[in-house]
Amino acid sequence: MIVLLPGVALTDHVFTVSLDHADPDGATIEVFAREAVDPARQGEDLPWLVFLQGGPGGKSPRPTEADGWLGHALKTHRVLLLDQRGTGRSTPLTAKTVTGTDAERAAHLKHFRADSIVADAELIRRELCGDRPWETLGQSYGGFITLTYLSRAPEGLKACYVTGGLAGLGATAADVYSRTYPRVRAKVDRYFARHPADAGRLKEIADHLRREKVLLPDGDLLTVRRLQSMGMCLGMSDGAGYLHWVLDEAWTGGKLSDLFLYEVMMATGFVGNPLYAVLHESIYAQGAATEWAAHRLLPEEFREDVEPLLPTGEMIYPWMFDEIAALRPFRGAAEIIAADSGWPDLYDPVRLAANRVPVAAAVYYDDMYVDEGLSMETARRVGNVRAWVTNEWEHDGVRVSDGKVLARLMDMINGVHG
Repeated sequence: MIVLLPGVALTDHVFTVSLDHADPDGATIEVFAREAVDPARQGEDLPWLVFLQGGPGGKSPRPTEADGWLGHALKTHRVLLLDQRGTGRSTPLTAKTVTGTDAERAAHLKHFRADSIVADAELIRRELCGDRPWETLGQSYGGFITLTYLSRAPEGLKACYVTGGLAGLGATAADVYSRTYPRVRAKVDRYFARHPADAGRLKEIADHLRREKVLLPDGDLLTVRRLQSMGMCLGMSDGAGYLHWVLDEAWTGGKLSDLFLYEVMMATGFVGNPLYAVLHESIYAQGAATEWAAHRLLPEEFREDVEPLLPTGEMIYPWMFDEIAALRPFRGAAEIIAADSGWPDLYDPVRLAANRVPVAAAVYYDDMYVDEGLSMETARRVGNVRAWVTNEWEHDGVRVSDGKVLARLMDMINGVHG
């Protein structure tokens, strides 16, 4: 069935794939994708562009019209909005669907990294396109997946666009957090400079939480460190404004407001995306255990008992699996995953150095989540990559730039820039 929205026609696709691509006769899961095309061009043989969402564990966008980057892409392409395995309408990954012992859950979860996503994408490409390669747009973690794609199946790719997602090829989780903690501090400093009263607001709320037991609407205890994790948003274009207005309405009659508690629950609860927390550090794991790197490297200044109280970034900590309802069922599996030292390599440096697929990458100079230094090192190590370094946009530039970021990258591939 085709759904028509302003400027875009949508068609749903469901594909059956192996849970473990090394065991094609074993268990299967479903992967959902939504095809988007200009209604006036539905019958044309257009090139495909597959969107690789950030995360891990993020579902693809749900369009309401042909706006932003999607509207620009639809001028020339048929777009596939892929719900990566475990996300969105693909076979969901929740405490209800991933059952068994902790070891069995951990073994199941290990099949949801970039290597499995690339294998899914290749099966889908062959079903939709035959032998024809397609193009990819990788946002954030989608750029990590792109590098795995170039390492494992470059024959499936015609061109790649990456926005805020050039991963360090050999960077461990510890390498990443040693670089991103200072970036988080810089964002926090900018936030407090813009909203100086908010440092006091955070202290007032934290002092209240230390004195009184405060429950979120789902029954979780609101702790100071969970309050700190609201800082995850500060690397986005609207993050500072969002956090400011949440804090601005924190109090009603001397008590924390229902609105505030609901916002904190939704922003920090991982209700629709436990995969993000469970596998977050493992996206950097290649042949070594992560061992809760963000927790081990937590700087003194970010401790919950230090003043001023500083919001943290997108780091995942072991306490989250005790204090957050949606994550508690994964506590044992998360410990196994953090201790696992047998992760296979995601990137092939030799193959990437010889890459011939054109890649255009937007590297955000002030990116809080993906270190610009690591991104540029990767740009130098991967063949046929052209990087555009900019501080005009935050990490979500492709989403908020009204198509300008994608247009620039497409122009770079087509030779307009440089």
